[in-house]
Amino acid sequence: MNTNELPKVLEPKEFEDRIYQFWMDNHLFEPLPENGKSPFAVVIPPPNVTGVLHMGHGLNNSLQDALVRYWRMKGHPTLWVPGTDHAGIATQQVVERRLAKEGKTRHDLGRENFVKLTWQVKEEHHAIISQQLKKIGASVDWSRERFTLDEGLSKAVREVFVRLYERGLVYKGYYLVNWDPSAQTAIADDEVEYKEVQGFLYHLRYPLSDGSAWLEIATTRPETLLGDSAVAVHPDDERYASFGGKTVRLPVVGREIPVIADSFVDREFGTGVVKVTPAHDPNDFEAGLRHNLPQINILNPDGTLGPNVPERYKGLTTVKARELIVQELTEQGFFVAQEPHKHQVGHCYRSGAVVEPYLSEQWFVRMKPLAEKALAALREDQIRFYPKRWEHTYVNWMENIRDWCISRQLWWGHQIPVWTCESCGHLHVKTEAPRNCEKCSSDRLIQDEDVLDTWFSSWLWPFSTLGWPEQTPDLARFYPTSALVTAYDIIFFWVARMVMAGTEFLGQAPFRDIYIHQLVRDKQGRKMSKSLGNGIDPLEIVNEFGADALKFTLVYLSAQGQDILLDKDGFKFGSKFANKVWNASRYLMMNLPEEGILERSQLEYGPADRWILSRLNGAIRSIDTAMQAYKFNDVGHTIYDFFWYDFCDWYIEASKLDLASTEPSIKRQAASKLLYVLEESLRLMHPFLSFLTEEISQKLPVHAPNLVQAPYPEALPERDAPEVEAHFAALQELIRGIRTLRSEFTLPPEKNIRLIVGLDSDHPEHDFFRAQEKLILMLIGAQELTWGASGSVHPGAVTVVGRGWEAYVFVKDLVDVVKESEKLSKTIEKTMKYVQSVDNKLANPAFTSGAPAEVVEAERTKREEAEKTLKRLKAYLVQLQS
Repeated sequence: MNTNELPKVLEPKEFEDRIYQFWMDNHLFEPLPENGKSPFAVVIPPPNVTGVLHMGHGLNNSLQDALVRYWRMKGHPTLWVPGTDHAGIATQQVVERRLAKEGKTRHDLGRENFVKLTWQVKEEHHAIISQQLKKIGASVDWSRERFTLDEGLSKAVREVFVRLYERGLVYKGYYLVNWDPSAQTAIADDEVEYKEVQGFLYHLRYPLSDGSAWLEIATTRPETLLGDSAVAVHPDDERYASFGGKTVRLPVVGREIPVIADSFVDREFGTGVVKVTPAHDPNDFEAGLRHNLPQINILNPDGTLGPNVPERYKGLTTVKARELIVQELTEQGFFVAQEPHKHQVGHCYRSGAVVEPYLSEQWFVRMKPLAEKALAALREDQIRFYPKRWEHTYVNWMENIRDWCISRQLWWGHQIPVWTCESCGHLHVKTEAPRNCEKCSSDRLIQDEDVLDTWFSSWLWPFSTLGWPEQTPDLARFYPTSALVTAYDIIFFWVARMVMAGTEFLGQAPFRDIYIHQLVRDKQGRKMSKSLGNGIDPLEIVNEFGADALKFTLVYLSAQGQDILLDKDGFKFGSKFANKVWNASRYLMMNLPEEGILERSQLEYGPADRWILSRLNGAIRSIDTAMQAYKFNDVGHTIYDFFWYDFCDWYIEASKLDLASTEPSIKRQAASKLLYVLEESLRLMHPFLSFLTEEISQKLPVHAPNLVQAPYPEALPERDAPEVEAHFAALQELIRGIRTLRSEFTLPPEKNIRLIVGLDSDHPEHDFFRAQEKLILMLIGAQELTWGASGSVHPGAVTVVGRGWEAYVFVKDLVDVVKESEKLSKTIEKTMKYVQSVDNKLANPAFTSGAPAEVVEAERTKREEAEKTLKRLKAYLVQLQS
């Protein structure tokens, strides 16, 4: 094997790590110096530092890498900032589970030692996730890597908290919050994931205090009656008009509580009477404020019953308390019935624990003023969503936004920069720890023990990673960033908040384009999850098929607005294409002339050469258009079609005539032209098949120092040849028609066929077809081709009909006529049944009106193709039997 020859079998493992190290050693992912072109900057959605890459990350980072590599090759100074998120709840739980195995809790270590241990765990996991990003080929600038708890970002977090406080946008108060009892912390509304749960609706009786009657209420959580402050009815509900101003005696507890009238009551639900528990239900909390009801908390931070409940209930879980209270209500005659009932129950999206509404003192951000600026950013065209339909989701959330609970009862995270003077109670909200009280000079200052929500650092990511609040060169050069690529499930958590932070603190949205990509689901359309066991590990795909197979498959399937349904075998598609590129390159390199490659100025171009260069121009333009519109699947299809069909199936095949020439100069011309088209094709494909193209390129006799910073191909007007493309389209129609006939009559390649091509002298392709006679003979496997007029009759021949031409192929001497007739008859019958089945489907109004328009159109297209096949086969049968 000479030095330029590629191994026979593509083995990505043999070169991917080496190629990535080559890129790193040469600092190729760092931005180019100023060159007059606008910078292209992207910040990576930071993965949880204790997580591992799943297929969602695989998709997200594959699309980002394709974008970044493309714009870098287009000559723009390009920055892709990597980093990880400290992930407060998730990371703390990882460490607490580790301690639990040793029989310890975080309280055994104390806060300082627990945080030290968590930093150690962070370092262990960080190395894993960084290596995984390298494995999939992410071209991030590692010299600018950030972490949401590093000193620079911590400074930005403190600065933002203080500024918001000074602007009256941060406040502290007692409110009902979403409480995660497993992590024992408050979480934001957006972090609650609702799941349908099968439970029961319990019907209970509350007797009037005077014993004259009772009210029946329906509840899904009878144990919360221990915290009831009232019973409510709708003011317009005539059934209960006489109960106004009365009181009921609360069963089990014996406490007297009022009957109130409030329009929040749904008269159609249950009996139209509801219990009011202000400390444990959001609607009840608001009603309690309106009616000045006591807020009775019945839960401990761990979710067990604690304060304000009878002694026998203290320490019980809510499930155990529910069993006991139903038993007591039954014994006392207050239990009526229970019925199965499905309802939505909130769960923490990180821990999975059932969320409890819980009354506690927390820090909040007033969101309405921030949301108004973020809405203006959309209306003023500072930001654009791809697909555009996500704008409606964004606007709806912004217009109905609620204040954000930002405090968390954790130890891992940004500790809230608020200090209270123990001597006088004065609050100090500062970016740095004060030494003395600014009011009484005492040095007895205690910092708030809570930490900030993880998203409070993440929402600053686009500018904190560039050095803000300092006015750094990176901030001046790369803010606002160019694009954000993210999944739709964090539009509220992250995207909207980043726009709010950017407009509030820098006066500009943090990015121009927001590409919301789809989710990767299994073949049944289910979301991938551990519980279903249907997840795909991207590193497993890389190990088996290579990083390029992972990226190209995902790019090819990434249609805007459509989730990707995929299983492990689906990545064989990208692997097969990578093998096609490898094998085609290997074939060309094995045919390089010993005299070397000619200079471009020495090349002489024939029709096939002009055709492939014109097709290459078209592919470049299509990719440029698609990349600007974030239509990744269009890019994938363009690359696949150009390289597989145009370059391999047609141009390489056509070149074999010259490569087989005994004239060295002709062979050298062909090999040189093939090599130059291959070299440009590798640059065309590099953003989407990065390792493979770099490995092949480095072995070419003519190549760029690297493909990462090599110029992306440009469509050169002088290469456009629409008339040659039209000629070749007609030629391809002829060749495909004859190849289809070969297939339908099962004529193997070694069987040479004889044919007459009927082509009138005034046909626009008359001269071109005749000039390409040798090429036609080679591509269809014919020993003899005669030119004649169309419309003539040739006994023993079957006719292939095209636009303005007819090909008469003499097949009778090559087949068993009886057997072929039987086979054709069966195929015709089968095709007719298929057409009938499609007709039945299209005649069904439920299908035509209920299915998506593109699905209905696809069925109509299938029918048209089947009709064409039917017409052709029937003609074959008649001619074969005549």
